[in-house]
Amino acid sequence: MFTYDCVILTDQRYLKDSKTDAYKHNVYLEDRLVYHALEELGLKTLRLAWDDIFFDWSSTKSVLFRTTWDYFDRFDEFSKWLETVSKQTRLLNSEALIRWNIDKHYLLDLQKKGIHCAESHFIEQGSKVTLTQLHDILDWKETVLKPCVSGTARHTYRLHPENLQEHESIFQKLITNEALILQPFQYNIVSKGEISMMVFNGNFTHAILKKAKAGDFRVQDDFGGSIQNYSPTDKEIEFAEASVKACPELPIYARVDIFEDNDGHIALSELELIEPELWFRHHPEAAQFLAQAIKHTLAYED
Repeated sequence: MFTYDCVILTDQRYLKDSKTDAYKHNVYLEDRLVYHALEELGLKTLRLAWDDIFFDWSSTKSVLFRTTWDYFDRFDEFSKWLETVSKQTRLLNSEALIRWNIDKHYLLDLQKKGIHCAESHFIEQGSKVTLTQLHDILDWKETVLKPCVSGTARHTYRLHPENLQEHESIFQKLITNEALILQPFQYNIVSKGEISMMVFNGNFTHAILKKAKAGDFRVQDDFGGSIQNYSPTDKEIEFAEASVKACPELPIYARVDIFEDNDGHIALSELELIEPELWFRHHPEAAQFLAQAIKHTLAYED
C-alpha cells in the first residue's frame, strides 16, 4: 500500500517559508498552491527536498518536480538519484522526458518536427576551436553563449567582437568539461521581452511576459528582470501547444518560452519540462489543472 499519492519535490533551501525573503516566500507559496489543489482532489500529499535521505520513495505513487533548483549544480548526484528513484515510483515528468530536456540538444529534435527554434550552433565537449573562429565561420557578430546543461543563466555570456578575447579563457575551460550552445543575439528579447506559456497535459492555461532590466539581456528575476501577466494571441497559443505535443511523450506540465526572432517570427527559446517556475501565484486556477492531470494519470494507472 502507498502512503502518499504525490510528493512535491523542492530543494533544502525552500522547504520553509520566509517572511523576510520574498523570493523564498514565492517559491513556498507556489508549491503550497499545488499542495492544496492536490489535497482538494483527495490526493495525500507531502512536500520534500529531492535529496531527503530518510524518505522511502517507494511509499508514494508519484513525485512531482517543482523547485529542485540545485540540480544543475549537483548534476552527477541528481542524475544518480533520478536513476534510483525512477525504479521506485512514477516521476512527473518522466525520467526519460527529464533526461531529454536537461540537454539543449533537444532543440534539434523539435526542429525536425517542425518547431521553429532559436537559431543555434552546438559546440561539443572537447572541440578544438576558438570564439573568434566560431564567429568567423558562422558570420555572427553578436551572440549568446551558454552550456547545454544549465539553469538560471549559469555561464551565460553576451558576446561581440570587442569582448571575444576576454571570454576566450572561460570558453576554453567550459568546453573542456561540457558541451555549449552559441546563438545569435535576439534583439527583440531585449526590446519586447520573452513570453512564458504554461501548458498542462497539452493545454495552455496562462502566460507571463518577462523583460530584462535596463542594460541587461537576461530576463530572469535573479538578474533584475520583471514579469507581468500577458494575453497571448491564438497563434502563440497554437505554437506553444504544438511545441509540447512534439515532445517524445506528452508532458504533464511544461513551460514554453517564446519570443519574436530577428526575422519577426515566433520562435522557441526554451522548453522547460523539469522544474520550471510556473507562476501559479498569477493564475492559481492553473494549479488545479495540474492537480487534475495528476489525479487522472494516477487513476489511469490504477
